[in-house]
Amino acid sequence: MERYNSFSSYLRKVFGERVHRITVDAGFTCPTRDGTVGTGGCIYCYEGSSYDPLKKSLTVEEQIEKGMENLRRRYGAGKFIVYFQAYTGTYAPVEVLQSLYEKVRLFRDVVGITVGTRPDCISMDVLRLINSYTEDYMVWIEYGLQSAHFASLRWMKRGHGVSDFVSAVLKTRLFPRINICAHVILAIPVEGIEDMLETADILAALKVDGVKLHPLHVVRGTPLEQLFEKEPFLLPTEEEYARMVVKFLERLPPEVVVQRLTGEAPESLLVAPSWCSYRHKHKVLNLIRRTFEELDTYQGRAYRFGYQSLR
Repeated sequence: MERYNSFSSYLRKVFGERVHRITVDAGFTCPTRDGTVGTGGCIYCYEGSSYDPLKKSLTVEEQIEKGMENLRRRYGAGKFIVYFQAYTGTYAPVEVLQSLYEKVRLFRDVVGITVGTRPDCISMDVLRLINSYTEDYMVWIEYGLQSAHFASLRWMKRGHGVSDFVSAVLKTRLFPRINICAHVILAIPVEGIEDMLETADILAALKVDGVKLHPLHVVRGTPLEQLFEKEPFLLPTEEEYARMVVKFLERLPPEVVVQRLTGEAPESLLVAPSWCSYRHKHKVLNLIRRTFEELDTYQGRAYRFGYQSLR
């Protein structure tokens, strides 16, 4: 029994084979880093979303090409999704965005496009542009919500509110072929388990199509590292985090696609917790699966907004 709706299984059902993601740094910046809504970026931000400095020296085409070559060599991959990941993937004029997104058309084995962005960096013109790719590709837009609680967003220096996320989802829903994924950070020090579960309930009520879960972890060179050194706060053990993930997914509809269950950093940059390093990733994933089994539960078991809960 598969206890949750994994992205890999979802893609196999759609395309009939495994599909691999290629992350791209297209040279975007972010309104929290350029001073528009804040200074210095979010509290956990390490110079963008990528730990690979070589990407900044390559064009989008070169990154896609090298990514495909690597994945073909390692896994025999045949189909790919290009993920505009670093910083805010809609934070540029529409003409610039189109020139970047169009690069995917150079590669016939690309079957999908994912754009990572902030909920306060979307417009109808940008959504029309993104929607124009749905005729030829599976298209996802990923909104960095992180938490449905304003106190948490303020603590993280996100520079946007929960209402921005709700507005972004409602605007995107006008384009039904665009899939919506929400990023959520678990184990934020100013939250308890009920706060995290309320975030799950809000995502369930909004009927997002996918979710990415990450544990809060401290990376060198970030404002969070400075705070952690000055006022250390508790971070969960891997067992505690696994239970958080399971309880969170219990509250989501069973059809929501779980694109990510954990987050990690290179050991050379990771401050805490130690289990968030690259080499521990599979151990954490296996622990989450085992926790599902030990609790004999599954995604959607405690979903509050379905037909069954209204009977």
